[in-house]
Amino acid sequence: MDIVYRRGEATAAQILAELSDPPGYSAIRALLRILVDKNHLQHREEGPRYVYSPTVSRQKARARALSQVVTNFFDGSALKAASALLGSSQSKLTKAELDELDALIDAARKRGQ
Repeated sequence: MDIVYRRGEATAAQILAELSDPPGYSAIRALLRILVDKNHLQHREEGPRYVYSPTVSRQKARARALSQVVTNFFDGSALKAASALLGSSQSKLTKAELDELDALIDAARKRGQ
């Protein structure tokens, strides 16, 4: 999906060429078929090949994925998810990032959330 989002659209061969440790071509095609069946991708025929493109924007896909993670792993709690992210040893936030988080929290308070 990352390759398709970055390129805007891609064929199976283009995706295969951009992967650093690619599986076989048939595995790529199978995964693309699954993503089409799940309505994450759509395709059009261009000569003998399919050209795949996303069905929703990257931003919407991120929001959906994050919502599923929060629901499945954090009991639907944004607080638990944020606490896990902020408590992670891999989360080294800069002062600018912390300031931006403060601004987002302030904006949510003003909206009454």
